[in-house]
Amino acid sequence: MLRTLLALALAAAAALPQPAEAHALLLRTSPPKRAVLRDPPKQVELWFNERLEPAYASVSVSMQAGAPVTIGKALVEGTEARHLTVQLPVLPPGRYTVRFRVLSVDGHLAEDSFTFSVGR
Repeated sequence: MLRTLLALALAAAAALPQPAEAHALLLRTSPPKRAVLRDPPKQVELWFNERLEPAYASVSVSMQAGAPVTIGKALVEGTEARHLTVQLPVLPPGRYTVRFRVLSVDGHLAEDSFTFSVGR
């Protein structure tokens, strides 16, 4: 009886969904996370370890007060589709938040945010 219960418990544990690993990992950014820049960047660039689905990739940049500042739509660039960019206007001094959401070609969603600042 104990063996049967143990076998059932092991079978039930094996049938449970396994945690999904995040596949589209952010490798680096420009500007770097938490950077304090003297000159404002002209764009935000994100590099990932996996190819991205261009139709489902988004990046937004907003001021500390929450007002969006990005120009146009985020673009997936490069021959391997791992590079995401969005254009910026001339930014005044302040703190900015970059939020991104991407879908890798293997179907895994990744989203996160980081900040950078433009000095006075």
